[in-house]
Amino acid sequence: MTTDFQTAREALGARLRELRTEARLEGKDLAARLGWQTSKVSRLQNGKQTPTRDDLTAWASALGRPDAEPELHGLLAGLDMKQRNRSWRRQLAGGHRGRQEIAVRQTDATSLIRGLEVSRIPGLFQTPEYARVIFDVNAEFRGIPPTTDDAVEKRMRRQEALYDPEKSFRFLVCEAALYHRPCPVDVMAAQLDRLYNLVGQRRIELGVIPFGAQLRRTAPHAFWIYDRRLVIVETISEELWLTGDEDLQLYERAWDWLADSAEYGALARRLIGRARASLDLS
Repeated sequence: MTTDFQTAREALGARLRELRTEARLEGKDLAARLGWQTSKVSRLQNGKQTPTRDDLTAWASALGRPDAEPELHGLLAGLDMKQRNRSWRRQLAGGHRGRQEIAVRQTDATSLIRGLEVSRIPGLFQTPEYARVIFDVNAEFRGIPPTTDDAVEKRMRRQEALYDPEKSFRFLVCEAALYHRPCPVDVMAAQLDRLYNLVGQRRIELGVIPFGAQLRRTAPHAFWIYDRRLVIVETISEELWLTGDEDLQLYERAWDWLADSAEYGALARRLIGRARASLDLS
């Protein structure tokens, strides 16, 4: 079974390969510049060997991309599975691309994903246009490089998992997320259409928690549960990666309690349709 450590190391390797390809260098040519064996370049970019910080600095320098060094160091720091708090400043130093590669590989390595979103549409269900706005705004907010095209491409690549017969997805969306509009009205309309059509699809359970629902517990923030091994929680300044049994059990209980208050199937579609109808497309 692929571990979270290996998943993160492969994501780092994929980014190293991208940088080399963008520089139009073959692996053997990069190895010659670095004074390394070609096999080392291969192992690093295939996620078979853990690089050092010096390795990453040398890689970026040899490609004429010293600007990529902070991003690579951030991805390296993400290999530490004992690190619960992962700052966005470090993870997104080079833009969204690297973190989205980790998301792709985490999804590939997971059979069941459960998630709660309070004020936005889950990334796995976003249209390219909605995702583009989310990435653009976040890049402006954080003052990071706008790698939006690559980030959107990876988010769409991640969505291929929705059609994998070996995977299941159970998501809860607060009704507020259907009305909070971070994008132009036509983009939001298309996004709600996509969400409407996802309801009832095989292997996808989508519940909407109505405004007036009685809750056993309120929904303070979004979180995603990957199988029974990892919970990821986003805050404005950092991500929390929780792997302890007590944390997993607590978030599973929170998800179950909130799921009891959600509407599914035709009733969920009715709520989505109502939000769609409220948009002024004139």
